[in-house]
Amino acid sequence: MITSSQEADVSQARRATAAFLAENCPWVDRDAVVLVVSELIANAEQHASGWWRLSVSVQEGSLVVELRDGSEAAPVARQGDLGGAGGHGWHIVQRLAGDVAIENRPGGKSVRARWQPAENVLCA
Repeated sequence: MITSSQEADVSQARRATAAFLAENCPWVDRDAVVLVVSELIANAEQHASGWWRLSVSVQEGSLVVELRDGSEAAPVARQGDLGGAGGHGWHIVQRLAGDVAIENRPGGKSVRARWQPAENVLCA
């Protein structure tokens, strides 16, 4: 599944992700993955140039969520503000995803989150 800021907003991206997971990776914590997608998109909209491209796929039996955006700056963990000023998103992504990697790309970056299934459970 691939979508972008030119084709969808964050709520449409969440719905498309949930549908992909139901069909392809029923073993995964769907709410956790959808929350990671929400946080990655929110970070791209707030801290990058505003555009993003989301890919959700199965690679070598694992679920992979990748978000590309137009900023070369890596996400930074900030002190969370319970008063509503944010600072929780990157912590949430790191806590909920099994593995997170950042890769610089020409004109931006890619943030990749990966979830491994438990033994004897396969993604489609």
